[in-house]
Formats: sequence, C-alpha cells, structure tokens
Amino acid sequence: MIKASDPQRPLIAAASVPTLPRHIKLRHDATRNRWTILAPERVLTPDAIALDILRLCDGERSVEAIAEVLAGQYSAPRERILTDVTNLLQELADKGVITA
Repeated sequence: MIKASDPQRPLIAAASVPTLPRHIKLRHDATRNRWTILAPERVLTPDAIALDILRLCDGERSVEAIAEVLAGQYSAPRERILTDVTNLLQELADKGVITA
C-alpha cells in the first residue's frame, strides 16, 4: 500500500479526472446480486454511494464535476460532497483502483 508520504502517491484533487485502469473492472455479480471491483488478486465490494461515484469515473468528468452531479442527486451541499468524493477516490487511488 502507498503511504501518505510517498512521492509516487497519486493525489486526487478537484481538477483530477478519475478513471478505472484497464486491469480493474466494475462488475455486477448476478449470483450474489451485488457490485464488485475486480482487481488483480482481490475483490472489493463498494457500497451504494461508492458505486454512484465509481459509475461517474469515466475518464472525462473531473472530481468537481462528479461532486456537482452527486450534490444534485443527493440534495446535499456541494462542498461536503466534494470532500467526501475526494477522500473516497484518494483511498481508491492509494489502493491502485483509480487513476487520475
């Protein structure tokens, strides 16, 4: 895992444009009726809000644009959503699940 002090650590900011790398797949597991993130040698299960965020990580929208969409969807303050989205995407970037 990448440490916060690592100079190679990708930093997620409002202007970052997140996407899933080619080797990471977001898939619906019909047998278990849940969404999963398939990564080499591991499987992650995002909750409903994380799934909403990941679906917007299309390599075209910035973190700020994603927060804007979600602020409208959840009727929540944009700045609060931006902070939450940035924190989640930073955690995923640290695990190698998101690139920006």
